[in-house]
Amino acid sequence: MLIIDSKDCENIDKALKKYKKKFEKSKTLLQLRSRQNFTKPSIKRREERLKAIYKQQIASGKID
Repeated sequence: MLIIDSKDCENIDKALKKYKKKFEKSKTLLQLRSRQNFTKPSIKRREERLKAIYKQQIASGKID
């Protein structure tokens, strides 16, 4: 549950903007979407490995 501290003189739009930013940082929506489908642990590891390889290639300059 997200709690936003708002002052009495604060505009509702600013409070809503704070809430949205806090909601994004908590990554709640990403968790909900990932829980909709079950992915096997082997597939998760494969994806992580491919991401790491891709990042290394970018860092070394092989991919632009």
